[in-house]
Amino acid sequence: MTAYAELCVTSNFTFLTGASHPEELVTRAAELGLAAIAITDRNSVAGVVRAYSALKELTRLRDEAPAQGGAAQEGAAIRSQRVTDHSSRQTVRHFTGDTKAPTFPDAALPKLIAGARLVLTDSDVQWLALPTDLAAWSRLTRLLSLGKRRAPKGECHLHRADLLDWAKGIILIALPPDPLEDVSPGTTRADLFAMARAFPSQCFLGAAPRYDGRDQTRIDRLAALSQGANMPMIAVGDVLMHRSARRPLADVLTCLREGCTIDNIGTRRLANGERRLKSGGEMARLFHRHPAALRRTIEIADRCAFRLDDLRYQYPDEARDGEPAQARLERLTRDGLHWRYPDGPPPKIVHRVEKELTLIREVDYAPYFLTVHDIVQFARSKGILCQGRGSAANSVVCYLLGITEVPPESITLIFERFISKERGEPPDIDVDFEHERREEVIQWIYERYGRERAGLTAVVIHFRSRAAIREVGKVMGLSQDVIARLAGQIWGWSSTAPGEDRMRDAGLDPADSRMVLAAKLIGEIIGFPRHLSQHVGGFVITQGRLDELCPIENAAMEDRTIIEWDKDDIDALGLLKVDILALGMLTAIRKAFTLLADHKGQRLTLANVPPENVPVYDMLCKADAIGVFQVESRAQLNFLPRMQPRKFYDLVCEVAIIRPGPIQGGMVHPFINRRMGREKVEDLGPALMEVLARTYGVPLFQEQAMQIAVVAAGFTPSEADRLRRSLATFKRMGTIGSFRDRFVSGMLARGYDADFAARCFAQIEGFGSYGFPESHAASFARLVYISAWLKCHHQAVFTCALLNSQPMGFYAPAQLVRDARDHGVEVRPISVNHSVWDCTLELRADGGLALRLGFRQIKGMRDEDASWIAASRGNGYPDVESLWRRAGVRPDTLERLAEADAFAALGLTRRDALWSAKALKAPAPLPLFGPDGEGETEPAVTLPQMTLGQEVIEDYLSLRLSLRAHPMELLRPGLPESLPHDRLPQARGRVTITGLVITRQRPGTASGVIFLTLEDETGTANVVIWKKVYEAFRKAVIAGRLVRVMGRIERDGAVTHLIAERIEDVSTLLATLGRPVVMEANDGRADETKRPVGGSVRSVAHHPRAQAKKLFPSRDFH
Repeated sequence: MTAYAELCVTSNFTFLTGASHPEELVTRAAELGLAAIAITDRNSVAGVVRAYSALKELTRLRDEAPAQGGAAQEGAAIRSQRVTDHSSRQTVRHFTGDTKAPTFPDAALPKLIAGARLVLTDSDVQWLALPTDLAAWSRLTRLLSLGKRRAPKGECHLHRADLLDWAKGIILIALPPDPLEDVSPGTTRADLFAMARAFPSQCFLGAAPRYDGRDQTRIDRLAALSQGANMPMIAVGDVLMHRSARRPLADVLTCLREGCTIDNIGTRRLANGERRLKSGGEMARLFHRHPAALRRTIEIADRCAFRLDDLRYQYPDEARDGEPAQARLERLTRDGLHWRYPDGPPPKIVHRVEKELTLIREVDYAPYFLTVHDIVQFARSKGILCQGRGSAANSVVCYLLGITEVPPESITLIFERFISKERGEPPDIDVDFEHERREEVIQWIYERYGRERAGLTAVVIHFRSRAAIREVGKVMGLSQDVIARLAGQIWGWSSTAPGEDRMRDAGLDPADSRMVLAAKLIGEIIGFPRHLSQHVGGFVITQGRLDELCPIENAAMEDRTIIEWDKDDIDALGLLKVDILALGMLTAIRKAFTLLADHKGQRLTLANVPPENVPVYDMLCKADAIGVFQVESRAQLNFLPRMQPRKFYDLVCEVAIIRPGPIQGGMVHPFINRRMGREKVEDLGPALMEVLARTYGVPLFQEQAMQIAVVAAGFTPSEADRLRRSLATFKRMGTIGSFRDRFVSGMLARGYDADFAARCFAQIEGFGSYGFPESHAASFARLVYISAWLKCHHQAVFTCALLNSQPMGFYAPAQLVRDARDHGVEVRPISVNHSVWDCTLELRADGGLALRLGFRQIKGMRDEDASWIAASRGNGYPDVESLWRRAGVRPDTLERLAEADAFAALGLTRRDALWSAKALKAPAPLPLFGPDGEGETEPAVTLPQMTLGQEVIEDYLSLRLSLRAHPMELLRPGLPESLPHDRLPQARGRVTITGLVITRQRPGTASGVIFLTLEDETGTANVVIWKKVYEAFRKAVIAGRLVRVMGRIERDGAVTHLIAERIEDVSTLLATLGRPVVMEANDGRADETKRPVGGSVRSVAHHPRAQAKKLFPSRDFH
């Protein structure tokens, strides 16, 4: 076999160009027996870590192959075939199926060379940059950072001068324009000569065949050019795909990049499928007259000694004023003992502190804890509420540093599980901040460490079903209406191409050859990266320059910079990440604390909310939890009455159990049945019961699942931790089977039941996608309790704070306001003489608090206008004109206020106020007809009275809620067959209900089941739609805003469900609420048009379903 290293490979991280994933390219290179493969994306190294992880996994597969009969049992299924469901956080196989098991040749696996393809703005010559050592890699990443920081997001502007400044130690392979078609050969030759002079022995000339019948002439010309420029020629494949079958997809990507369709792509189409990875034998035939060009590829590969393993990450030292980091941490921790335990700490806590500090000293992680401490201290100094979570966040040290408010006595935590020499990776501490003020914290981090030392991690945005249908549909020449119909068949999160049924639903012929090809291409492009975005808050911070590890580029958001690698990439390389996350509930809690201080004189913090309050748990047991953090979802509200939480640890379990790990592992039903006494707790032996006793013998937490691997399956602690950390890679590569076999067989050998062993491993798989440790659940449970306490004892304060923190949470303002009114809170409408921007609390005559809606509820209203209205109010506005003159707001703002009925306190109806506002917008009258001329004063106008239905419609149009009436109250007389929702608990058998859809849920863990929450004037109803029923009534489920559901009642304790059998979209009835007033025919005046007198004169959605969607939007969760 001819030895060959492919040094020019474009992956799909050259967005809309490369037609194969890095994993596919590495796997194919191994099958072909290549000596090396260089991933060289355009001005980027974003895909190299994926290739690195794939090579590590292939190495493991190859090593295990002899034990499995000489061949790997599973193929390397790549990311396009394994995608993450963002609802359940589970990783699932993509519908296209599995790749075949790779057949490894006898040769060693290929060497991976991390490089980049440099495209310059002032030269037609492109350069493959292959670093030879760590210093050269650092220069390459700094060069890329330079080009990216001076360009908009997603671009890189590099010049020849930059390359001359930074290319020391980097092997440069020139890719000149085609010598047979180069219009300026002199310029090309000058560029080559200049680089060859600057970097002798580093520069080479790449010769890539074009497969157009002229390759031998082309290669001969390039050989002559290489002689003249003193740049030895090497063979390169200029690879775009791992196999030629990807050629149609490569053409689709070209169309997307160029903005054309497949019918007019012209010469931009690939002439053939030859830009694929080739074996050394194939390349030898192409370069039979230049064998040295192939041999030189091996020599260059040998010179490229840099490996991603060589990257040495150094965390910031965090010493201050000459005090070493460990000494500073110990001093701050001991200070925390005094203020956390003013009466003296318990001996057990003192012992744990010393143990934790010793462990931290051994692994040298004191700087990491200090970074998080300093960030939290900054936030507290600015009055920003924050709460730490993550694996180590609930350690005693974190509690004493003020990072978390969860007392260490309230949960079980073995610190060594998260920090130990054996674990070999940093602890996981995430910190949640108020979502409205997190940006202050982010900018402080940039200011403290500098842009060259701190950057957010990237998130790779992939094609999903809708985007794939839209983009491929345009390329294939499908009309806009066809694309819209087809994309409209996809509901929520999806990573599958439309099947034949979906095509028929869209009115398309699934047998049509163009549709068959389009569906195939849609399936292939799903999972392809589209562009890089920014992580929600994951910071990588370094002691030295971060841009010497990885390129830094500008994010779309102003003043944000990101690195090119995502969370999995930095995990694979051992880089440390600090998560600075946003949490809307923290904003709401802080605002609630402020309201309590202002109105009731109570000074509360996250630490001093009264603990273990019985009425709070009574309220939660009744599932009265709308607005409460984490337990307001449909699944949690149904689970609370069964769970019957009576203490804090019950909330910890409640938070953790409705998660992918326990659900996928089938742990939910055994847990709740044992808790309710329906089944006996299984005795699993003393070793496992020590791990699982508090959770009734059922593993709920990530820590428990890992301990089972050690205690019951025979893994060593380091092996169990490696399994946990490597799950993302195993799933992406499709190679988790060998771990499953070892885990299950290990448990069987120790006498455990096969079904229990399979469920335990299934749970570990769920945790691999979204692990939920006990300490993490405890941090969330703390906020569950605090928000529930606020709701239980101060409903008006709680609702006011939630409304002022929107958008956040599970429910829209309409449901929050309704819940408050159901709990006896008086909700007052928006008033120009009483409201400000935020919702406020007003003292009632009986000493209670009423909730006044703020201007923020009005669609299109600006904070600035609300401030001027409040500042200029004085003793109140007598009319519309006085507000206009005193506050100086624009006439369109007056119209929004009128449409929201904000002038009602002045005695003006909605129409009267709108009439007055329109008059201020009219042009000034001509002098002849003015009040001082010959004209007469315009007579007063009496406008028709609006119906209640029209008022409700206008409320929803302007405010998204109505305090007047629920739409179902007005429609009820026409729906005699529909049972009011408050009568469902007493109903039996089959019933019919009708209501507004307020939430739709399709959890990834629910096997296609849809959950609807319907609302009428009496309450809410829970509807369960099984997959077959959903398929039969799909359009009504997806698009309906008012639906009628026929089904049978099902009960489980206090929880009542309606199992849907038939679903009907009756959204058209909503259009009857606001029927316009019928006008008499015009009396012959030609200057007057015939039009209805509506509540507002503006464009509205005309189709009933479109109007319903605009008026009554639901919150959908997929």
